[in-house]
Amino acid sequence: MKRIKLVTAAVALVAMACGSALATPSTQIWIPSTDVQAYKTVHLGIDNYVRADRNAAGTRDPNLYDLGLTAGVLPFEKAQMEVGVDYMANGTAYDNSPLYFNAKFGTPENSLFKNSPALAVGGYNFGTNSSSGSALRTDQNIIYALAAKTLPVVGRLSAGYYTGNDKVLLDENGKKENDGILLSWDRTISEVSDNLWAAVDYQGGNSAMGALSFGVAWAFSKNVSLIVGYDIYNNDKVAGQNTFTTQLDINLP
Repeated sequence: MKRIKLVTAAVALVAMACGSALATPSTQIWIPSTDVQAYKTVHLGIDNYVRADRNAAGTRDPNLYDLGLTAGVLPFEKAQMEVGVDYMANGTAYDNSPLYFNAKFGTPENSLFKNSPALAVGGYNFGTNSSSGSALRTDQNIIYALAAKTLPVVGRLSAGYYTGNDKVLLDENGKKENDGILLSWDRTISEVSDNLWAAVDYQGGNSAMGALSFGVAWAFSKNVSLIVGYDIYNNDKVAGQNTFTTQLDINLP
């Protein structure tokens, strides 16, 4: 998203990180954003997470390939909602349960009162394997709340908190690491081009979810853009080696 005595256990934990950390609602680079898909808009996301280096055993942890669909479902300007599903594969046993679900409800900036922040609440990583005692559980069941405000020159600042399944979100010692802060900055770099966007985000915690990520995006058209980024994981013993990410985003229509 290495150093652990049982290499097979490490691979399983890494697969969990790659197999369920990314059932994505509308996001920044890694964390959710307060953005919500517009009504009747279908968003296609094709995300790749490729390991930047080998692990301590001299091998590469599993990469992740994610195909996701997210759709806007509420016809209101000030109350918006999206729902989504992702199909993810990383070449491990987690591919037996490849579907993950997400949903988000939000309000844009200035919708509640003058200068009000954007607000969002939602959930993601709702995996389909919730078997108690299974080493391949995918039900992280993360819920979160976020607020965001766009400031002149600075860009948009976001902050929030998440919590998830304390039977799944663990550190390398099996300790609960199922909650943490969400922080981000993003901005259109209009000084260069209105098509250029940059972001930095952070998710707290020492489970597979914790990461600092940064990247840039280029909008090829109104409905097509590509993010190129890098993810630095808080706990490489659980999440594995850092990853390069590319995220192709297509809105239909």
